Amino acid sequence: MITATLTIGAILSAALLIVSLILVKATPKKSYVAYYPGFLFFAAGLILLLFATILDSKVTVYGDAGLGGLGIACLFAAAVSTMVAAVVDAYRQVA
Repeated sequence: MITATLTIGAILSAALLIVSLILVKATPKKSYVAYYPGFLFFAAGLILLLFATILDSKVTVYGDAGLGGLGIACLFAAAVSTMVAAVVDAYRQVA
């Protein structure tokens, strides 16, 4: 279960990081659009964790990972991509 959660988290982090970096480069300097994917994944992670507690993790995704594991992976991906997008956006504001 831990391996599946880490694998899903790594894949989601890479995908979300690419989307966030593209949005940072494509939007104006005063725009917050680059942070929206991270916020959406954060909300999705919290909702998945909520459903994991309600449904007692009877739903499995990707073999071993349940809804809780997928929620944790979404939260991890959101945190990593939002932090990296914030740093890239801060350097873009200075230049």
